[in-house]
Amino acid sequence: MASKQKTVYICSECGYSSPKWMGQCSHCGNWNTLEEQIVQNEKSKVSRAGISPGIVSAESLFNVNADREVRIPTDIAELDRVLGGGIVKGSGILISGDPGIGKSTILLQICAKLENEKNILYVSGEESPVQVKLRANRLGVSGENVTIIPQTDTQTVCEYILSSKPDLVMIDSIQTMTVSESQSAAGSITQVKESTSAILRTCKTEETPVIFVGHVNKGGDIAGPKVLEHIVDTVLYFEGERNQSYRILRSIKNRFGSTNEIGVFEMTEKGLIEVENPSAVMLSGRISGVSGSCVTCIIEGTRPILAEIQGLVTTTGFGNPRRMSQGFDYNRLNMLLAILEKRQGLYYSNLDTYLNVVGGMRINEPSSDLAVCLSLVSGLRDIPLSEKLIAFGEVGLSGEVRAVPRAKIRVMEAARLGFTDCVLPQSCLKQIDTTPKGIKLYPVRNIKEALQVIK
Repeated sequence: MASKQKTVYICSECGYSSPKWMGQCSHCGNWNTLEEQIVQNEKSKVSRAGISPGIVSAESLFNVNADREVRIPTDIAELDRVLGGGIVKGSGILISGDPGIGKSTILLQICAKLENEKNILYVSGEESPVQVKLRANRLGVSGENVTIIPQTDTQTVCEYILSSKPDLVMIDSIQTMTVSESQSAAGSITQVKESTSAILRTCKTEETPVIFVGHVNKGGDIAGPKVLEHIVDTVLYFEGERNQSYRILRSIKNRFGSTNEIGVFEMTEKGLIEVENPSAVMLSGRISGVSGSCVTCIIEGTRPILAEIQGLVTTTGFGNPRRMSQGFDYNRLNMLLAILEKRQGLYYSNLDTYLNVVGGMRINEPSSDLAVCLSLVSGLRDIPLSEKLIAFGEVGLSGEVRAVPRAKIRVMEAARLGFTDCVLPQSCLKQIDTTPKGIKLYPVRNIKEALQVIK
């Protein structure tokens, strides 16, 4: 007898299920995110993916052997840094990003590094084997130990994994995989969730790592319900502009390593090339003697990175001034402008203000507040700052400059790249036992003191 079906409405943002359609999701509060899905009352058989129930075997955690090698180094230093040392056996990794940013490229580059040692299964749901081979030839992948199957049926893929027992599985992409028992279209919430669970459960029983490629929605978030990010062990996200060559691979979640770690790559005709010194790359091509430019130091995971912040202030040609921000939080920019107006009497109310972080970087750390303020003041007064000056510190609503963590590492990175003046919070001096040679520190307590330094 055929199983009964029913219609439910599932939120594309949080996965909340409702028996009726609503304009706003009552769980996460987002509007117009409920999508109609047809589900079966009978539990999908594919969720077991060929795994028989059997007898559950239990083992004391004390007796679990964790001394054996559990990571597979990819020989791509920037990727291994983000992963925490390599791919953990039996783990699920989700790589996401905008179209054309390099997701499929980095998969084939992993194949190029591991094909002589590991048997790799490449499941291509979007491209034919000929299309994949053309890209592989461009990247120098021989494909001798790489098996490719152009398959979108989840049950078939799981059965092939159990029979062939590969050392590494790649799914490109998870939005193309479908469960035959579900009536939903490919890429829907139900299909993505069921397919990910089935493939990951199959790979974990064989201790086979699997890498999923995931698309993003129009808002830039990973397509599919948030539960997809909870199922996998590691979530990596590609950042960067398509018209720029630099790519940043950021770790959003990592059960086996540091979170918020980043790797920096440059996209070339030969694929993604590692950038060993991202600070020097981000500052390359910097022009001296131009107002509105200030360098700051941010910490991404364990790595200090210098970034140039550009501020442009000009007379508005409209009734309301324009505010634009690229690579920096728009609301925080407005807050810093309000602080400069209220505490320092610098009025931006009738001026257009533009802020840009060079190189496609996205700064979320509040330690860049001081550099943003200095660049805006430099742009307002049209007075260039010293090209050897660097600034970092969090700015409060009272105009005070607050301490930021790991100040010593920031100062050392600035000195290594030839900066001679560093404006930093006075409360950060206790973190610095010895000042690096060739750099002078200017500790400040508030915005007023910082502006006196750059006069």
